[in-house]
Amino acid sequence: MNKLYWFGIIVWGLFVTGCGLTSAGAGEAQQPQDVMFLLAGGLLTCLVGLVGLCGFMGWMGSSQPEQKSYL
Repeated sequence: MNKLYWFGIIVWGLFVTGCGLTSAGAGEAQQPQDVMFLLAGGLLTCLVGLVGLCGFMGWMGSSQPEQKSYL
């Protein structure tokens, strides 16, 4: 995958985490599970983007093309 895609995933995770942080400090009452879902989901998305950006997704079995040998 292009590195720009991984940066986009990281930025999206930061956006979702920011939404969770702003809703946690908002004056209106938010459900705690909603805030935790946004925070955890955003941070997990950032982690996936960082792992992909570092290139560790390439060694996973499902992302490598299979070598066909007819010998």
